[in-house]
Amino acid sequence: MINAIIVDDEPDCSETLSMLLEKCCPDVHVAAICHSGAAALTEIAAHKPDLVFLDIEMPHMNGFQLLEKLPSISFDIVFTTSYDQYAIKAIRFSAMDYLLKPVDREELKNAVDKVSRRHHPPLPQQLEILLQRLHQPTASKIAIPTMEGLQMIPVDSIISCASDSNYSTLHLKGRQKIIASRTLKEIEEMLDGLAFLRVHQSSLVNLNEIDKYVRGEGGYLVMSDGSSINVSRSRKESLLGKLQSRRN
Repeated sequence: MINAIIVDDEPDCSETLSMLLEKCCPDVHVAAICHSGAAALTEIAAHKPDLVFLDIEMPHMNGFQLLEKLPSISFDIVFTTSYDQYAIKAIRFSAMDYLLKPVDREELKNAVDKVSRRHHPPLPQQLEILLQRLHQPTASKIAIPTMEGLQMIPVDSIISCASDSNYSTLHLKGRQKIIASRTLKEIEEMLDGLAFLRVHQSSLVNLNEIDKYVRGEGGYLVMSDGSSINVSRSRKESLLGKLQSRRN
């Protein structure tokens, strides 16, 4: 049984989530529902939950501020939020879980299943990356899920990423490769807003690591590690625009 706490300042949202959990996730026991960050601090200390569903947008103390006030975190976290692009980018960067409101029952089941399989709270490095990304949009590391667990990778060490079905291969400096258990689209979303660009259906590149663009129908790139990456015709104009703006 997973002992859970729901933290959400909107009673309707917290009650709906509680009912969904009762119907769809019988292994989850809701020990408490809190409508403020202050109440959550008390209930977390009292119940020592395995899982906390944490609303991000709350008055007085939001979900991230609540995490910063906790002396330690020994529970899994699933953030719940209305669409907040900035917050979601930070959560993706740290490879933590979130649900968009209104919560979809299948997405809820998937999130709880992941928690059941994981059996461990977020790593300190994940929380460090999350909070760093919130305070500094140019956070230096990203948490990449792999078959073995999570790997914290400096963003500027990534040269390119290639699609491999439901996985992605990250090519790093020093000829290192990492197989990420994320699609290329998910990796692209995690790196959105940084110096990365999708140049082909199967390729994402670090613009800082391009050595040369060779003209052609779509052309191709020569990267800093000597690799060649094809550019699709449909993405050529966007790439050249980015390269031109960076040169200026």
